[in-house]
Amino acid sequence: ALKINSENLENSAEMLSRQNNLLIQVSQATRLSDTAKEIVFRDSEQMELGEAVLTKLHQHDFDEAEAMVHAMSGYPKYKDLADRLERMMEKYRNATEEGRIKQITSHIEDLFERKLWMQAATQVENLVKMFPYSEKAKTMPDRLRQRKDRQKRELLADWDLAVREKNTDRGLEILKELDLYLTPNEALALRESASSVFKTKLHNLGVEFSVAVAEQNWKKALETGRDIVQNFPNSRMAAEIRSKLDILSDRAKRRRSKTP
Repeated sequence: ALKINSENLENSAEMLSRQNNLLIQVSQATRLSDTAKEIVFRDSEQMELGEAVLTKLHQHDFDEAEAMVHAMSGYPKYKDLADRLERMMEKYRNATEEGRIKQITSHIEDLFERKLWMQAATQVENLVKMFPYSEKAKTMPDRLRQRKDRQKRELLADWDLAVREKNTDRGLEILKELDLYLTPNEALALRESASSVFKTKLHNLGVEFSVAVAEQNWKKALETGRDIVQNFPNSRMAAEIRSKLDILSDRAKRRRSKTP
């Protein structure tokens, strides 16, 4: 029975990965929707499995969802997850059409809150396809665009504030988030201010690195050097430091070995 369960789980995972990549390519940042919050996941693998089952459930692919849950139940580490998912599937299948739409839209709203726009877009598309005559479903594409636009406006406001306050660390964090929202023209408009932030950050790291070397603080020098190489790989400073990382690492190890 365990062998059969193993084969079923592998087959389910293979089919799922071909269709939506949820099992093997989902971001580690993925979190569960409101409809899944009752599940106590112990690791990211279980989070991915739970989201995958819920996606199949909302697509009304009940046989696939049940096969996945049945396969999970054959493994002790998935037993609790499988039991909880089984109850959730039963709740969804017993719901009225209005109740199902409400559950899916709650799932989508939670994806909005977690800024998981790709997953939300997929769910919105499925919702409209499954319930084409639902007025609630028809509003969700606009709802998705509005939420994304609102998030972009908030990030742009935060970016302006970070630039004015010369908060380079916060500015770099915001830029990474903004990359998901900006059109090519919008990105060009930010290029000048972004360049200033990057130059300031690189300069500050260069000063930290020089001070650490002068003080023979090899651990700090190594950490700062790696930061420069990782975040500014094409800079001249990174090129110069890259060739010295092995030496810095060796000196940092020697310093640790001499510490009582």
